[in-house]
Amino acid sequence: MTKISLVVSDVDGTLLTKDKTLTERARSAVQRLHQAGIGFTITSSRPAIGMRFLIEPLALWLPVGPFNGSSIVDPEMKPVEQHLIPASAAERSLQILREFGADIWLFTTDQWLIDNPSGKYVAHEQHTIRSAPTIVTDFTPYLSSACKIVGASADAAGLEACEKAMQEALGSEATAVRSQTYYLDITPPGFNKGTFVQAMAKRLGIATDTVATIGDMQNDLAMFAVSGVSIAMGNATDNVKDQATHVTATNEQDGFAEAMEMILKRNGVG
Repeated sequence: MTKISLVVSDVDGTLLTKDKTLTERARSAVQRLHQAGIGFTITSSRPAIGMRFLIEPLALWLPVGPFNGSSIVDPEMKPVEQHLIPASAAERSLQILREFGADIWLFTTDQWLIDNPSGKYVAHEQHTIRSAPTIVTDFTPYLSSACKIVGASADAAGLEACEKAMQEALGSEATAVRSQTYYLDITPPGFNKGTFVQAMAKRLGIATDTVATIGDMQNDLAMFAVSGVSIAMGNATDNVKDQATHVTATNEQDGFAEAMEMILKRNGVG
C-alpha cells in the first residue's frame, strides 16, 4: 500500500464534535501525525476567521483552505491565494436564495454580512466561527468582493431543491454545494476542496495518491475524488459514504481520531 504523506480534513462534522469541540483524542492524533512526518491541514466552508482557533492546538504549519478551498491562507491568516465570486453570479445567487426563502449571508475576506439578524442559524454560526456578523440593509456594495455566499434554511428538502436550481442557473459561473443540510454555499468557480488538495500536493511535491482526505458532506466529495484514500465519517450521508474508500465512526465517537490512528498503522507507525 502507498504510504500517506498528507492528510486533509474537513472541520465541522469531522474534526469537531457537534458542539464544535476539538477532543483531546483528536488533538493527540494530529500530534502523532506530525511526529510521524505526515503533513496535516484543514479545509472548510468556514471563512478564514472561523479557522483561526484551530491553528495553535493542532500546531498547523501548512496553509489551510477556507471557503471550501477556494481561498488558501497561511497559519497567520495571510492570503496565499484569494478568489472571488463574479459579481453577476453573486447577484443571481441572491435572487435564487430569495425565491427559495433562505436567509442570505455574504462573506468577504474578513467580514460576515447579514440582513436578518433574527435568522434561525445566526447565533449558531456566531458560535461556530467565533465572530459576530455585520448587519446591512443592502448587499449590493459587497457583490464584487464576495468570497462566499450562504443560503441558510431549516427546510432541508427545500435547500436541496435550491442547490439543484442554483447549479443549473449558475453553471460554470460559480460552485454551489451544501456544506450542511441547512447551509448552501456559493463559492468562486473552478475551485473546491479538491483543487485545494491538488494545490497542497503540488506545494509539497507529492502525488495526490499519497494524500488521505476525511469529511462528511457533499462539499467533501471533490477532495475524495482526487485523493488516494478517502474516509467518510459515520455521521455522513449514505451517498458520501458510498464514494469513500473507508468509513469511520461518527464525530461524536471520535471517528476522526480513529481514522488518523488507522492511517498511522497503515504507514507502519504503532
